[in-house]
Amino acid sequence: MQAFATGGAAARLADVADVTIDAAPKADVQGPVIETEAVSRAFGGVVVLSDISLKFRPGEVHAVIGENGAGKSTLMKILAGHLQPTSGRVLIGGEPIELTGPAEAERRGIVLVHQEILLAPDLTVAQCMFLGRELTTRLGVDDRAMNAKAAAALARLGCHVPPTARVNSLSIANRQLVQIARALLTPHKAVIFDEPTASLTPVEAGALFQLIGELRQSGVAVVYISHRLEEVKAIADVVTVLRDGKWIATRPAASLQPVEMARLMVGRDLEALYPQRPAKRAGGPALSVEGFVVDGAPEAASFELRPGEILGLGGLVGAGRTELLEAVTALRKGAGRIRIGGADIAFRAPRDAMRAGVVYLTEDRKGKGLILAEPVAVNLTLAALSRFSRGFGVDRAKESAALDKAISDFDIRINDKAMLAGQLSGGNQQKLLLAKMMLLDPRIVIIDEPTRGVDVGAKQQIYQFIARLAGEGRAVIVISSEMNELIGLCHRVLVMRGGRIVGELEGADITEQNIVMRATGVSDAGAQAPDANIRDAHA
Repeated sequence: MQAFATGGAAARLADVADVTIDAAPKADVQGPVIETEAVSRAFGGVVVLSDISLKFRPGEVHAVIGENGAGKSTLMKILAGHLQPTSGRVLIGGEPIELTGPAEAERRGIVLVHQEILLAPDLTVAQCMFLGRELTTRLGVDDRAMNAKAAAALARLGCHVPPTARVNSLSIANRQLVQIARALLTPHKAVIFDEPTASLTPVEAGALFQLIGELRQSGVAVVYISHRLEEVKAIADVVTVLRDGKWIATRPAASLQPVEMARLMVGRDLEALYPQRPAKRAGGPALSVEGFVVDGAPEAASFELRPGEILGLGGLVGAGRTELLEAVTALRKGAGRIRIGGADIAFRAPRDAMRAGVVYLTEDRKGKGLILAEPVAVNLTLAALSRFSRGFGVDRAKESAALDKAISDFDIRINDKAMLAGQLSGGNQQKLLLAKMMLLDPRIVIIDEPTRGVDVGAKQQIYQFIARLAGEGRAVIVISSEMNELIGLCHRVLVMRGGRIVGELEGADITEQNIVMRATGVSDAGAQAPDANIRDAHA
């Protein structure tokens, strides 16, 4: 028997440590569901996959890990029929198969859950889940049946959004759960998950892991891509490491610890993932928010942020963290008193906040942060375009110089300066977004999910950058669904639940247990805080 657990907070939040599943079928009893033989793939002469041979067996969770750009997603797209190999072949059930497209792969039982959200925003949840495979009666589309089946599929993932809700009204996390549920409506022999928990909290991830356990027990081959190495350690039977498009190792998960996985991924030993916290600066608050009410929130919120401080916002999806900070920066409706450096200020539009030295880096970098179809340089200078204008146009030489500096300062790895933002890996897109907003030279930096979908090497760089901002005396707010991120980075953490700030933790009191207690309301049931210095806003 194998226990499914994500370690620490995830296990406690979702009780996934108590979920057990039968052992995987022996490899010598059943052959692979799907395999690759010497598969390579090149784009315009650039080889991104080289001679990859792997076997994915029934009843086995096979994790594929590597840094951004290692070739993981390209390999998965080949397995799911979205791309053809330049050389080599794919076998299903031991037979060589040419997958002409994703529909052909799905017909053969190979399903890919994409990392990117690929849902039609103006359709309902049920309409999206059944798009292209609608249930019908003699009178037309059977909405009642689709709504019922959609609700049941989502319930397996612990997601209870109404099937009639519009996709564009859902949070990023719930959209990801809808996408997973849609994929699993198709009969499947192998399911490929590409960063499925990047948008999920530990509670939602726990429900997904329980579902993966059910798939594994029923003999489905599960292929799992994640940058969260503790997660990989917890749920995988086998781990394959790719680096620069090449196979590095395939080992039993039981023989690998996360630190060894990281070393194999990057080809070097990583120093401590989290940098030393810089000392907080003396003086008054950089930002004060008093009696701030967000549309739809049950009560007003108040908090302070000091120069040189890294303030974390924790809580479950739907707790209101993003909504609060978006309202403070005029990205959504809200009202209350805002003071910067002790002076009252009003933001009527996001541009007002940026002019006052406050920048917000969205969690949805692909949908709201970057224009993926535009070149990297255009994205970099867009927020500070007035600094690069010349007459009625843009000073391209100045823009190019700014890009050179950003590439150097933020280690943005690109093959060609003319590349589109959408061609960058997730980690490099996040670095580009950081560079874009730092051109405004802000005093207050708000970063929503700073390392979502980012590999361990890029995470380390982003953490060092955040610490450097605070060390320069800037005030930083980090919204994160990763407990370890809040614990490792922040001087202080505010915990939100149901649109309220329900707790404040500082220093050594920032622990998984204390965050979980407040995020889930456990402390409301009478649990005692382990330290009198921990303040509960609801007490």
